[in-house]
Amino acid sequence: MNPLQLIVLRGNSGSGKTSVALALREHYGRGLAWVSQDVLRRQILREYDRAGAPNIGLIDQVARYALAAGYHVVLDGILNAGRYEQMLAGLLRDHDGPSHFYYLDISLEETLRRHETRPQRTEFSAADMRSWYQPRDLLATVAERVIPEGSTLDETVRTILAETGLLSAGLAGESRFA
Repeated sequence: MNPLQLIVLRGNSGSGKTSVALALREHYGRGLAWVSQDVLRRQILREYDRAGAPNIGLIDQVARYALAAGYHVVLDGILNAGRYEQMLAGLLRDHDGPSHFYYLDISLEETLRRHETRPQRTEFSAADMRSWYQPRDLLATVAERVIPEGSTLDETVRTILAETGLLSAGLAGESRFA
């Protein structure tokens, strides 16, 4: 069995983080947990994204619990460097297995274009997207691989699967929905 992987996907809203996370999980099958900042912060806690908010600790605990329970973890979210870097650096420090951090780097123009194709386009406006946008919000203490705007979903997923060693480790033949 491969050592447990921690994969962190960061980037602006609309950069494709969730699409990549779900594609990774679909490829791999059982044994890969998806930890979503949006689900934990916006849906479970209905919390604003602010420094010191309870969602930061919850994200940390869910990721740690899944790893301790024997799951590979894909954590995705905007995960603003100013608010989440300390937590992410702690996950990196404390995880015994390989950790991979990716930043999906897209322009504001592409962010706005993609937003118009998403179901969430009715939940928040282009003006909201502009106010949240932070160009290249890279972590200062954790090395991240930058995925450029031109990388397709398939290319990004294949890159991550290959770099993490999960490309050939998926549960071939097992029903993903059983």
